[in-house]
Amino acid sequence: MLRTVMIGSCVSIQGIFVQALENGLIRIKVDDREFDGRPVQARVN
Repeated sequence: MLRTVMIGSCVSIQGIFVQALENGLIRIKVDDREFDGRPVQARVN
């Protein structure tokens, strides 16, 4: 499942969900790299 995370205040990365971390962040994978960040909530219209 694709997820988007915020890294810093204005950089977002989208990748494959790996795991939810205990501190509220999530880990995603892009190619062979993994990133931890704050999950971006889906926008509901």
